Amino acid sequence: MSQLAATLLLAATPAMASDQAFEAAVADFQKFHRAEVQRAGIVGSSFYFIRDGRVVVADHLGEQDADAHVPVDAQTIFHWASITKTMTGIAIMQLRDRGLLALDDPVVRYVPELAAVHNPFGDTDRITIRQLMSHSAGFGGATWPWREHEWQPFEPKSWSQLVAMLPYTQVRFKPGTRFSYSNPGIVYLGQVIERLSGEDYEVYVDKNILKPLGMHASYFDRTPPHLLPHRSHSYYVRDGKRVAAPFDVDTGVTVSNGGLNAPLPDMARYVAFLLGDPERQSAYDLVLKRSSLEEMWTPQIAAGDDFTQGRMAETTRSGLSFFIDTVSGVRFVGHNGDQNGFRAYLSLCPDLHAGSLLAFNTQTRTEENSPANRKSAESRIALAAGKLCEALAPPRR
Repeated sequence: MSQLAATLLLAATPAMASDQAFEAAVADFQKFHRAEVQRAGIVGSSFYFIRDGRVVVADHLGEQDADAHVPVDAQTIFHWASITKTMTGIAIMQLRDRGLLALDDPVVRYVPELAAVHNPFGDTDRITIRQLMSHSAGFGGATWPWREHEWQPFEPKSWSQLVAMLPYTQVRFKPGTRFSYSNPGIVYLGQVIERLSGEDYEVYVDKNILKPLGMHASYFDRTPPHLLPHRSHSYYVRDGKRVAAPFDVDTGVTVSNGGLNAPLPDMARYVAFLLGDPERQSAYDLVLKRSSLEEMWTPQIAAGDDFTQGRMAETTRSGLSFFIDTVSGVRFVGHNGDQNGFRAYLSLCPDLHAGSLLAFNTQTRTEENSPANRKSAESRIALAAGKLCEALAPPRR
């Protein structure tokens, strides 16, 4: 791996400059981040810590292209995978706030094709939008489990392909009774958004989330030519060897589940919006009002048997398109992403008005739904990043 490039930006306010606990936590994290990236053979990684709407720590490590030796920098575009689901949830809440749907509406009201699924637990018209958002609707995980050859599409291109599979799709447990992370459920929410808005998912989110937040270098799926020099390649580490993943893939009809690409500065704008700012709240409310965001962060169901999301702990709970944890008295809200060699982590500490972004262009081991998932280099770094929020928290009595 080429020499690591890193930048540390500490806020200029006297209060933060004197926060020795935070500075010590930053130094410890940076040391650990660098060491784990190098040890695990991760090609490139970026980390931001945002506080009070400002980036106060920025690290860019390694390369975005291992063959051309292009270094990772602030313009590098990572794939954010399932963190896309948080924008899908925000889009649903926008439509709710505009009076176009209710969260407890049956999803078949908007996507009638779902009536064809096999549901041994009763009427499918009892499956609600809220249950899809909290992964408690009873659907399974994989969207397209037959990707075995290079000639096969990365994800299905059209909704009609998924419709053809609905009669072979089974509801696995009584909706609303337990958690099961479901990519198809989020694809169904994407259909709700398209049908109520009259626009493609990508167009709707660009108009209603990306553009209003100033995320002008963010986009879905194929990279526009003017941004290609900044698009990161991605890699797998298999049996100790680095293998290139397909470049610049298209998530097709599953875009609402995991199609977002963006550089770190754009994602920092997204985090600033999520955390809120009284001085900018009138502009942020045009995207989604504060009370609706807090509603999304209200726990809906226990998700402790899933070790792929949140803090990957037995205490993790699912909200509406976000995951909620409490560690050492600190509330964490966020979402993880994993697709095509990319790993990504969005983690908010809303009560401390802070949050972090962590992206990797290398997957060092296959993600698995077990406590062993916490042992990958990417997960270890993500969990260590939480110490920065813990350092900001007031002492517990």
